[in-house]
Amino acid sequence: MNVKSGAGQQLDKDLVLRVQQGDKSAYDLLVLKYQYKIIQLVNRYVKDPSEAQDVAQEAFIKAYRALGNFRGESAFYTWLYRIAINTAKNYLVARARRASDYEIDIEDAEQVLNAPELKGMETPEQLLLNDEIIETIKTAIEKLPEEMRIAITLREFEGMSYEEIAEAMDCPVGTVRSRIFRAREAIDSKLTPLLE
Repeated sequence: MNVKSGAGQQLDKDLVLRVQQGDKSAYDLLVLKYQYKIIQLVNRYVKDPSEAQDVAQEAFIKAYRALGNFRGESAFYTWLYRIAINTAKNYLVARARRASDYEIDIEDAEQVLNAPELKGMETPEQLLLNDEIIETIKTAIEKLPEEMRIAITLREFEGMSYEEIAEAMDCPVGTVRSRIFRAREAIDSKLTPLLE
């Protein structure tokens, strides 16, 4: 760890301690320090920039409410990062539920079905297989042990480097590589029967 990141983590610890002792302005400094990174992170999940800002704000609110329980076992940013990811995922699940409740107007449905982009799409069988593959991958990831699930998610869905994942998970790069390798093996073992 270089001196700069060590000093940054010490500053975070000091600010967290001040917040826990009732100094709300110290939390404003943490928000200022990390708001850009958290918005960028949430943007990977939530594509609409204004919605991403709302989700990021919600993550900061959740973190503030939970800060009394923060014990410093991991770096503050790593802890905040996990809260932001969970908030973004929860937002997407809630949005998907709302979308499935939405009824489509008959005229809208006809316009969609006649759209030129949809001509020549996959057959129903291919779409069904694609859905089955996606569902199998999701289920396989959900059943992974937490460390493997986080590592593979950060690598495959967040596009983070092994070094960034090691820093976020507070473990050696070799451990990250091993977790990702084992996660991929577990997912492959579930996919192989479908693809044969």
